[in-house]
This record gives sequence, structure tokens and C-alpha cells, in this order.
Amino acid sequence: MKRGAGVAAPAMAFEIVDRAAAGRIGRFRTAHGTVTTPTLLPVLNPNIRLVSAREMHARFGCGMVITNSYVLWKHERLREQALEEGVHRLLDWDGPVMTDSGTFQSYVYGDVRLDPVEIVAFQRDIGVDVATCLDRFVTPDMGRAEAGRRVAETLERTREATQHKGGSLLNATVQGGVHPELRQACAAAYRDLDVDYHTIGGVVPLMEQQRYPELVEAILHSQAQLRKDRPLHLFGAGHPLVFPIAAALGCDLFDSSSYAKYAKDGRIMVPDGTLHLEDLEEFPFMGGPAGRYTPKELSQAPAAERTRELALWNLEVCFAELRRVRQAIRDGVLWELVEQRAAGHPLLAAATRRLGDPVVQAWLEEREPTSGARAVRYTGSLTHRRPLFARIRRRLRERVVPQGGPVVVTPEMAATGWAREGEARIELGMHKEPLGKPYGPHLGRLDPEQDHVVVSPLGPVPLGLDEAYPFAQSVFPRLEDLDREHMGWVGETKDVFLEAHGFVPAIPGPGSKAGQVDAGRLQVVRTCDWQFGAGAGAAFTRGDLRLERSERTGKLRTVHLDGRHVLSLRAGDGLWTLKAAGGAVLHRALPAPAGRVVVDDDSVPFNREGKSVFARFVLACDAGLRPGDECLVVDREDRLVAVGRALLNAEEMADFQDGAAVKVREGIPG
Repeated sequence: MKRGAGVAAPAMAFEIVDRAAAGRIGRFRTAHGTVTTPTLLPVLNPNIRLVSAREMHARFGCGMVITNSYVLWKHERLREQALEEGVHRLLDWDGPVMTDSGTFQSYVYGDVRLDPVEIVAFQRDIGVDVATCLDRFVTPDMGRAEAGRRVAETLERTREATQHKGGSLLNATVQGGVHPELRQACAAAYRDLDVDYHTIGGVVPLMEQQRYPELVEAILHSQAQLRKDRPLHLFGAGHPLVFPIAAALGCDLFDSSSYAKYAKDGRIMVPDGTLHLEDLEEFPFMGGPAGRYTPKELSQAPAAERTRELALWNLEVCFAELRRVRQAIRDGVLWELVEQRAAGHPLLAAATRRLGDPVVQAWLEEREPTSGARAVRYTGSLTHRRPLFARIRRRLRERVVPQGGPVVVTPEMAATGWAREGEARIELGMHKEPLGKPYGPHLGRLDPEQDHVVVSPLGPVPLGLDEAYPFAQSVFPRLEDLDREHMGWVGETKDVFLEAHGFVPAIPGPGSKAGQVDAGRLQVVRTCDWQFGAGAGAAFTRGDLRLERSERTGKLRTVHLDGRHVLSLRAGDGLWTLKAAGGAVLHRALPAPAGRVVVDDDSVPFNREGKSVFARFVLACDAGLRPGDECLVVDREDRLVAVGRALLNAEEMADFQDGAAVKVREGIPG
């Protein structure tokens, strides 16, 4: 359902331009410029100009900063200057500015007295881009009753603040401490309020105490009920250690004054922790002061010089890690970065393990794109906990249609490590060396009356799927070299697959009918079923089928059915793109709402011309569609309008007002 009646459209715009995991590269437009997320908002103390916003922008590409409205309001000189000149001139910065409200100061000092309406009005009057409501801080040790009272007060203050935000965007903070139901209720209550931006609050104590599993849960429970068209900011998270995992869970912005606090303490940030200057013989990598000082020389420098140099180092490390995060999103390998960082910190590893919970995996899988720009790579015992592996198991169970009789199960190599302890070893079609990918050409002559499955590190791979993402586009060690947990996952998935389809393992005998398998037809059937749903493959092979292959590589490239070009194979991931004629085949084969995005009548003429579907015109969407899926664009009467690629999932299409929801490839004339 779209934005509630009577709620004004936001003054800003936020759209997703790329994605991996639940992370997203976003374009956040404000009155003072556009910010690319995920990014860091360095905290500027107006009383202490350690590093200016302009210098941060020039050195690190900083696009937005945050300062504290309570500090400005409390000091008469700053308050008058901000009201007279505006916060941007006070900070000597013409980019976007966000302000905090004084909530954290109240938590730290306990004697802060502020009127919630007055502080929001003050932020409005000094011209901030994003103003923050004065919420009530909920600490992790707070009981359910007190935490509930503070959440209720936060919600009431936010409702009142919406009447006073003026031209500023309004940030509403999700509180609730370590009580999942309170965070979810707080987030849900914000959905129909006239707010524009969200922060996850009350998490600084969790980070200070390195309670990363609870931090992950706080993010997940806050995220679950929030609107997806509003930027999400993890309040007080300014250490690069948490950037990858928080971004993978959907956090778009971070802030902290830690870069300056650590510098004053003689500490430097590195991606996997914090180091004391006095403990260093050498800097761990080049950057900041490393080209001009040794650690000993810098420790002996004047205090102001030392603090500034360390602050610059810390900022450089933070912004560099966020560049890594954004590139990992573009490449589709954000989970790899998360796992690499977890390998360097045991408590972060424990937090990453929590993401393997089936409920969490289901939530993450809805946001996981269907393929990536780079191969899926194994990093260790956390790899099989990615949502991709939950998708593989479910689709093997639901989207594979048996093509013959008994299944011939062939391990990828001679090892039977996929069998769990205590199971009888079944040695079928064993190989001395790992099979090459794709597997089909290496299996020799096959019986067309049998199904053929290779057990790989990604689970069972039915022949015909072995050129599709992620089975072909993966880098894994041999089965015998996988960790025990991953081997267990492979074995369980193999059992689920065999049981789901009633397969009985069989060894091909000397009398088998070899050499008759139509590999091209099987590839069309299996990959269509995998992408579009069980039964789609039969629809695309029922009739006069003609397959075209590359003259150079011999790989399948296009599918023609009854003289019409229906499918083209993407070389990068081995999956299909739908042509207009293929959309008509799929539309007839799949009952509504499967594979469909329903658009408003106003959008239909433009989509028929090949123009993208914008989110504001989406009326409904198949809940099974994932970002990157090929889809059918239809009108209210289920008439086919266009074919294209989904950029958002169903929940996002319902929430977003700006940006494209479907990249249309071909329109279909009415």
C-alpha cells in the first residue's frame, strides 16, 4: 500500500542505484546537494575546529556532516550566530547538514533540559537539511516496562515534531533497547507519520561494550518495520569495523565523533580494530601521517599537531572502508567483505553467525539480488550462512522438475565429504579429480532416461543448471577441503533435494542408453524453471524449438520458439533475459500474480514505449520477485504491457515514491 492518506510527500528523494545483500548504494537528495550512500557523516564540534568540513570534502570526498543542535542552542553566541546566518555559514560548509537533538548528551550527562518542540523548531530555523526529534534514550540494561514508556514518549514527541519541521527533513529515531518487540513497534508506528529519515538509536553502549550480536539484532528488528524509501542511519556508529555488516543489513549512513576522540587519546582506527600510537613501531599501512612521521616521531610532536594528524588518519580509514563497501555492493560481493572482517574479530564473527538464523535468512533473501557481477567465493565456515544458500536449497526443492527416472548422483570429485557422520557411504560415478565447470561436458555419455546431478560445494546441481549463476560462477575449494559445517550443509541439501523429488540414487549400468541427452533443451528447461518457477521450462520448449550458439565458444546464446526470438542468455551469469515474445509465453504459462508487476493506467502508455516503470505507479507486485529478476509488467486487467528487470522487491515497490522499480527492456504495443 502506498503512503497513507493525508501524509505529505517528503521534501527529499531517496532512490536505490545498486545493491548487494540488503545493502544498497543510494542517491539521497537534499536542499544542499545529493549524497551517495553508504557514507559517513563526521561530527563537527562548532567550538573545536579540528578538521573543517571543506577539508574533509577535499581530502576524503565527504558529502554531508552532522553537528549538535543542543551545543549550538546552549551557547548564546553560537545560537545567535546560527539563527542570524544559518548553520551552513556558521560551519563554513555549503553541503548537507544534519543535526542531533541533545538526546545523547542527556544520556551521558543526565542534566540536559530541553523542550522537544523548541529544539526541533530551532533546527528548522537555522536551516538544517535533516533535523532530529528529541527522543528518549533506551539503554541496553533497561527493563521492558521503562523501555516501553520511553518508546511511547519518543513516539508522542515525534508526532508533535512533524507539525514544526518546516522546510527541514525530519529524522525519527527507533528506540527500544534490546527488546525486539519494542523496536518493531516503534518502527511500525513511524510508517504513516510525516517523517523523512530514520536513525537506529540506543546502540552506542552496545558498540562500546563490543556486544555485536545484540547490535545486529537491534538493526534487524528496527529495519523490519520501517519504510524502505527513507534513508537509514546507524546513530553513533563511526568505527570502520561495523560498516560492512551494518551496510549489509541495510544501513545507509553512519556518524561518530570517534575519529576525533580516538585522536585525542593517541589511538588510530584500522578496519579490524583500534591501535595505540605508543604501541606501534610502524604504521600498518600508508596514509595520513605515515608518509611524514614514524609512530615515535608523531608521539613526540606537539599535542595539537599529533591530534590533528591522527584525526586525519582516522577519517581516511573510515572513508576508505566505505569506498570498499560501495565497491563490494557494485560487484555483488558484500557478504565476502563481511566475512573477511568477521574473521579478524571473534565477537563480530559471533554476530555474523546470527545471520544464519532461518527467519533472518528469509528476510535477507527477499532483498538479495539474483546474481552478482563477480563469482561467489568461499571464505570459510560463515559462507553457507549467506541468504544465497537458503535460496539455493529452496529453489532446488521447489523449482526443479524431474526430467527422467532415477537420479544419478555424481560427487564433484572422489571425496564423499558431503555425507554426514554416521551415513553409509554411497560411491556413485566417482572421479579422481574434480569435475570442471560446467559439469555436463565432463560427464561423458549419459542415459536420457535418467536425471543427472552433480553434488558440488553449492549443493546438488542438476544437469542443465550447471552453466547458471551461482553454480558456474563460483570459486570454492574441493569438497574434501571444505569446513565441516559447510560439508554438513551440502549433505543436508542433497537429502532435501532427493526427498523432495522422490529421486532414488542409481548407478548407470552397462546397458544404459548413452549419448542421447539433449543438453541444449535441458539447459533451457532447467534454467527457465530456476528463474521463473516450476513449469516455465516446459512452456519455453513446447513447440518448434531452435537454439542458436556462439560460433566462437559454442555456448548457447538465443532461444527461438515457433519462429520467434523468446530468450537471450546473459554471458555473465548464464541466466535468461526475456524478449517480448518470451514475455507472452511466460504470461500464458504462469498464473497471476506470478512474475508480475501491476502498474497504474497512467504508466501503461509509457511502459509500452519501452520506458521504465517508476515506483509511484506500481499497484502490486509478486512477492516472490527479487531484485534483478526478469519480470512481466501488466495492467490492472493482467494484460501484458512490457518485459524487464525488477530493481526492487515487492515491499520496496510498495514503499518507494521515487526512482525506477522496473528497468523495461521491451514494450508491447496495445
